[in-house]
Amino acid sequence: MEIQTLKESPEEFSFILKDINPTIANTLRRTMVAETPTLAINEVTFIKNDSALYDEILAHRLGLIPLKTDLSTYEQKEKCSCKGQGCVKCSLTITLKTKGPKTVYSSELISQDPKVKPVYDNIPIITLLKNQELELEATATLDIGKKHNKNSPGLIFYKSFPKIKIVKDPQKVKELLKEYKNLEITDSEVNIKNIQDFNTDVLENICGDLIEIKYSKKDFIFKIESFGQLKPKEIIKTALNVHDSKLIEFEQALKDAKPTKIESLKNKIKKKS
Repeated sequence: MEIQTLKESPEEFSFILKDINPTIANTLRRTMVAETPTLAINEVTFIKNDSALYDEILAHRLGLIPLKTDLSTYEQKEKCSCKGQGCVKCSLTITLKTKGPKTVYSSELISQDPKVKPVYDNIPIITLLKNQELELEATATLDIGKKHNKNSPGLIFYKSFPKIKIVKDPQKVKELLKEYKNLEITDSEVNIKNIQDFNTDVLENICGDLIEIKYSKKDFIFKIESFGQLKPKEIIKTALNVHDSKLIEFEQALKDAKPTKIESLKNKIKKKS
C-alpha cells in the first residue's frame, strides 16, 4: 500500500491510495463517514422562546451546527464509565440567552468547554423581533453519523484512478486538448497533472473514440472535505482506529463462538453465494 498526497489544507485533504482493492476503499470511506464520532447538540431545554419558530425547529437547527470536537476529552455515552447517565466525560452544556431585535448567530452560543464551540460564528439561528427573547440550555454529546447525519465529519468520496490511452490520431488529440493546461499529452497517453479536481468525462466528450479510458481496480483517489469538527487527517486516523477495534472485536467473537454457530454461519454464506 502506498499513499500519495495531492492536496492538503485545514478543511480538505485529497490523496491517491495505491495497491488496495475496491472493498477496502469502500470500507475506509464508510468508516470515515458513518463511524467517526463528532460532537453535536442532542437535547435542548427551552426556558423561553418568544420567536416565530417552534421549539422543535430551533432544536433541529441547533443540532446541525457543527461543533469543534476534542476526541481526547470526550467519549460516546455507551462507552462512558457513567453508563450513559451523562457526565463531563460524555456530554457538555451549551447555553444561549438573548433578546431582539436582532439576528441570532452561532457565535452567541456559550459552551462550558472553551475548546468546543461552533466551527463557524456566522451561522444564523433565528431572527428576533423587538422584545422577543430566547433562552435555552442544550446538551452536546459524542456520536456517529451512522445514527444521525449531523455527526458525520464531512463529505468523503473516492474514484478509481484513470489511465488514458490514445488509440488513434495523436496529433488530432493534441489539437483538441490544447486549451487544457492541466494535461500532459504524448503520442500514446494523456496524463492529468491536477487529477483530484478533473472530470475525465470531459475528455471522452471531446475526443470520443480517439482515446480509451481504463479505470484502475487497485488505485483510488480519495477526497475528504471536513465540515470542521475534525481536521481531515484526524478523520482518517480515527476511522482506521475504529476499523482496527472492529476487527479485534470480530476476531474475539470468532474465538468465543461455538463450532455449531460457525458452521451455521458458513452455511448461510454458501446459500447467499
